[in-house]
Amino acid sequence: MLVFTSSDVDPGVYYIFDRNTHQLQTFLVTRSELEGIRLAHVRPITYPAADGTLIPAYLTLPPGREDAKGLPAIVLPHGGPSDRDEWGFDWLSQFFAARGFAVLQPNFRGSSGYGDAWFEKNGFKSWPIAVGDVLDGGRWLAHEGIADPSKLAIVGWSYGGYAALQSAVVDPTVFKGVVAIAPVTDLSAFKEDHRNWSDFEFVSAFVGEGPHMHDGSPAEHADRIKVPVLLFHGGHDANVSIEQSKRMATRLKAVGTQCELVTWDDLDHQLEDSGARAQMLRKSDEFLRRALGI
Repeated sequence: MLVFTSSDVDPGVYYIFDRNTHQLQTFLVTRSELEGIRLAHVRPITYPAADGTLIPAYLTLPPGREDAKGLPAIVLPHGGPSDRDEWGFDWLSQFFAARGFAVLQPNFRGSSGYGDAWFEKNGFKSWPIAVGDVLDGGRWLAHEGIADPSKLAIVGWSYGGYAALQSAVVDPTVFKGVVAIAPVTDLSAFKEDHRNWSDFEFVSAFVGEGPHMHDGSPAEHADRIKVPVLLFHGGHDANVSIEQSKRMATRLKAVGTQCELVTWDDLDHQLEDSGARAQMLRKSDEFLRRALGI
């Protein structure tokens, strides 16, 4: 039998178990470079949204910090939007925790796994609720004293990148810097980008029609974003076209907002290249330290 084990502080190990001899042997350590490195524990928590709903989330503090106060902090909304974060090892949150940030991963309304009522209409059609929950996560970090409110940022990938940008549209006072990786930025264009693909009807129905298309597109409201933005995107991204980030960068620069777009011509939505991911992490860390003054 092939057995896999992992935890929040263990990226995971594959074992071979011989049922006849009852012997267990190590087969593969998934991230051997992290052997002996102290990782951060992940705590399940809840925080109140503006309407009183308790939002489930995971809080990761820098390794060794149990009662941290006044830290630089990051809200890290997941993609999907109908995915969800789970307890365990997460390389993004562990990287930022190792760099001294508190990291909050909210399972905002629109996340899967909590029933139809929690799912709402999904995070695009019901974006005010989903993005509101993300913003309330940042406000909770500051209210609880975990985060220094002047050193609070947001980082997201795919829909998480969309939520990061849209949160800065809705309330530009909460987060002092935005990192968006492969984000959706224009809902109408996002639908059109899939027109010649087999998933066009699914994407079209999922995004829907109506005023939320314009109101929920950060590229249509670039003038409301008042904080620096860092964008990353792969040129072979078939999930979210690179044109989404290019459009966002162009409109932010047109209104005088500090923005940088980093691209890789040969990578897809997941940026599955160790060199590119290392570059993304380094640049994100440098960007956040400048934006937050740390």
